[in-house]
Amino acid sequence: MKAKSITIVSVLFMSFLLLTSIKALQDTETFEGTFDGKEDYGYNFIGIDEDGDEYTMTFHQVDAKALEAYNLDSDDLIGTKFTVTYKTKKETIKDEDGYEEDIETLIIIGLTKL
Repeated sequence: MKAKSITIVSVLFMSFLLLTSIKALQDTETFEGTFDGKEDYGYNFIGIDEDGDEYTMTFHQVDAKALEAYNLDSDDLIGTKFTVTYKTKKETIKDEDGYEEDIETLIIIGLTKL
């Protein structure tokens, strides 16, 4: 009986771990673009949409491990093409008039040089 209880608890625990790791993977997105430099407001990458038009993605933060691998704070990597793995942090704030405003922060968590 004790072995059966341990087995059930183990299966439930493993299921929990599996489901939480799947959610973590679903929270990330990827983008392919060319690094265009760093500004005061973030790190800019130029992408091309399905119509062939260019657009800019601005990422507001970079994970320390990603920044260690590729120093986006220098101009040396401008023009380099990357696959960017990022997550979106969403928060709601109230302005001085009491109105709620949704803010999205794009955070780079991984970079792969193409």
